[in-house]
Amino acid sequence: MSHMAHALSLAKRALGSVSPNPPVGAVVVKEGEVVGEGYTQPPGGPHAERVALEHAGPLAAGAVLYTTLEPCSHHRRTPPCTDAIVAAGIVEVRAAMRDPNPAVSGGGVEVLRERGLRASVGELSEQANKVVEAYVKFVTTGRPMVTAKFAMSLDGKIATRNGDSQWITGDVAREHVHLLRATRDAIMVGANTVLADDPRLTARDGDIRLERQPLRVVVDSHGVTPTEAAMLREPGETLVAVADATSETAERLRSAGAEVVFLPSPDSRVDLEALIQALGERGVTSVMVEGGGSLLGALFDARLVDKVMAFVAPTIIGGREAPTAVMGKGVARLAEAFRLENIGFDQVGRDIAVVGYVPKPQR
Repeated sequence: MSHMAHALSLAKRALGSVSPNPPVGAVVVKEGEVVGEGYTQPPGGPHAERVALEHAGPLAAGAVLYTTLEPCSHHRRTPPCTDAIVAAGIVEVRAAMRDPNPAVSGGGVEVLRERGLRASVGELSEQANKVVEAYVKFVTTGRPMVTAKFAMSLDGKIATRNGDSQWITGDVAREHVHLLRATRDAIMVGANTVLADDPRLTARDGDIRLERQPLRVVVDSHGVTPTEAAMLREPGETLVAVADATSETAERLRSAGAEVVFLPSPDSRVDLEALIQALGERGVTSVMVEGGGSLLGALFDARLVDKVMAFVAPTIIGGREAPTAVMGKGVARLAEAFRLENIGFDQVGRDIAVVGYVPKPQR
C-alpha cells in the first residue's frame, strides 16, 4: 500500500462523524517509514494533519506529509494546518486533491510554497474525491449529497403485491447497509415506509448499535407517523417534515421525541427541494434515501438525486400491483431517462450492488 493509499484508508474512518468538515487522512513519512498518522476528528477537534504531526512528535522534522486534501490555511474553529506543518519542520507536502472550498482552494499549497516547502497535488486524486464527494457537493452548493438507496428483485420490485418486503436481499447486503448508514449524516424515508415496516433506521455493526447515529428524516406530508414508531425510541434524532398536518399532530410528534418542520408545497405535500436546502443549512452534507418508491420517484422527478446505490437480488417477484423501487411521474421518453455515469458493480453476498452517479443537467 502506498503512503497516499494509507492516508485514504484513514480518511474513511472519519466518514459520518466530522460533518460539515471533510473526512481527511494524513501520514507523516521519514526515510520511507511512517512515523505519524491521523484522521479528522469531530467538529471542534483537530484536523488530520495536526493529529498526524502530534503522533510523529519530533520525528516530523525533515519528514514528508501525505494528506488526502489540501491543508487549510485559514482560521475557523481550529488554527490553520499550514502553520502547524511549517512549525513541525515538514519539508514536503503531498496532497491528493485541492480543497474545493473557495476559502481554501489553492491557498494552502500557495502558503506552504511561500514558506519554503515543496508542495504537490494530484496523487490518487480520483480516489480522494470519492471519499469527500459529499463535502464537495455541500461546500460548493450549500446542499447535501443525496443518495438513493434501494433493494429490489431482479424484476425491479421492492415488495410483493401484498406488501411483504422482508427480506428481498440477503444478510450480507443488509449488514453492509447498516455500515453505510454510519457514514451518512442523515437517513431519509417516506411515511408509507414507516407505516409498512416500522424501521428503526439505526446504524449497527452486526448486533452492536453504533454510538454515533445519523439523523433520521421522515417525509410525512400529512403527519401520519405514529408516536409509537420504533425509530422514536432509538438513540439519536428524528426529524419529521410535514406539509398540511395540524398543530395538534405536530405537538403529538414533538412530545414523542421528534423534531417537526412544516415545509408545504402548493400540492399540500412536503416541498422536497426546501427540505434538502434546510438539511444543508443545518450542516448535513450527506443524505441516504431508503424509500419507498413514491419518495424516491418524487426526488428523481425533482432532479434532487446525486447518486444511486441499488442492491439487486437474484429473485423474481412479478405482479402488476407489486411496488417498484422508483415510482413518481417518471419520464415520458427514454431519451429523458437518467443514465448513470461512473458505474461500479460489486457482489455483496448473493446480491449485486450497482453504484452510479446521476449526470448533472446540461445548461
